[in-house]
Amino acid sequence: MIAPGADLKIYMATRPVDFRRGLDGLAAAAQEMLDLDPFVGAAFVFRAKRADRIKILVWDGTGLVLIYKRLEGSKFVWPQVRNGVMRISPAMFAALFEGLDWRLVRRERVRRPQLAG
Repeated sequence: MIAPGADLKIYMATRPVDFRRGLDGLAAAAQEMLDLDPFVGAAFVFRAKRADRIKILVWDGTGLVLIYKRLEGSKFVWPQVRNGVMRISPAMFAALFEGLDWRLVRRERVRRPQLAG
């Protein structure tokens, strides 16, 4: 799996897509459905209707990468189905990819230090 860094933008489509789509079809979905450029280096997460499968599309600078995962015996936790896209953090993505409830991952606010050292 591609390990998402802190600077990787991750977008999740809130509506299911036709899982017969491959690289080009998902890139077109990112452009048409999400109104985003699939070639910016962000990760785009799509789900099947049954919510037990996801596809992740990433442009790595040299080509498109497609990651496919199917959960056995459970389903991915997904936001309410509506038109659109939502951005999630790398920590939320890691929880989603593991089949956990990514909505429980909260970003902890850290106070800015007053002095160095």
